[in-house]
Amino acid sequence: MPKYQATIHFEMSEAFMTLVPPHRTYINYLINKGIVDHYAVSLETNRAWITLNADDKGEVEKLLKK
Repeated sequence: MPKYQATIHFEMSEAFMTLVPPHRTYINYLINKGIVDHYAVSLETNRAWITLNADDKGEVEKLLKK
């Protein structure tokens, strides 16, 4: 299965922080299913890097939109 890497830029705010717990649950789910290989977050640069296993870019976009 092909691997894809995404770099995500985010802005820290109170609204963003309320999304962190459900986001962690979703990422853990994807890790347990073998969809996510690597996941890293830098609060200093407000970026996240994620390596995913997916059939195509469309599947990656669906996963990231969730």
